[in-house]
Amino acid sequence: MGRRPARCYRQIKGKPYPKSRFCRGVPDPKIRIYDVGAKRAGVDFFPHCVHLVSWEKENISSEALEAARIAANKYMVKNAGKDAFHLRVRVHPFHVLRINKMLSCAGADRLQTGMRGAFGKPFGVCARVAIGQILLSIRCKDNHGAVAEEALRRAKFKFPGRQKIVASRNWGFTSYLRDDYLEWKREGRLVNDGVNAKLLDNHGPLDAREPGQIFEGPARMWRVPVHAQ
Repeated sequence: MGRRPARCYRQIKGKPYPKSRFCRGVPDPKIRIYDVGAKRAGVDFFPHCVHLVSWEKENISSEALEAARIAANKYMVKNAGKDAFHLRVRVHPFHVLRINKMLSCAGADRLQTGMRGAFGKPFGVCARVAIGQILLSIRCKDNHGAVAEEALRRAKFKFPGRQKIVASRNWGFTSYLRDDYLEWKREGRLVNDGVNAKLLDNHGPLDAREPGQIFEGPARMWRVPVHAQ
């Protein structure tokens, strides 16, 4: 028997059902790689960021996530270069789908019991996504912003439901606005941390700081950035 179509499992019903010691025999997800491209590039290397945002509450199968990753990666490699971007899949398929297999051969009515004991066996995995949740993100240089948007537009066709493509106002994958990032970088408040950056405040032990990383005022006041005049 072949794979049941994903439209049978698109709607979110009931509680999450993750793999555990009680739920065994779960097949591996089709998607195994979540970061492609120049994933080791520093936070300063790619300032531009584009997101693919889900506009529906639904289940997305691991097969759809893998197909979208391949489609976006292939377009970016062809039109921008394999080291000119960093693509990240932001959702993980932890929810286990079940199937109650029914026999369709001759004499099946003697072997099966219909809806008695209808709790199915693990069949696949999917990601439960909400409205406004980010599915894919691409960080790149500013001159490749249009290419990244087209790559995510092509990845949209692999998903059910509606999605939106959003150009982020933040610097790369960080949570800091681009103007604030540049200003804090000039003040010496940011420390590179892989694809992200740590914001130094005026709290914490002084002996753990470098000489140029001691500040009198806070970096943010009630989540509003504060910059030195």
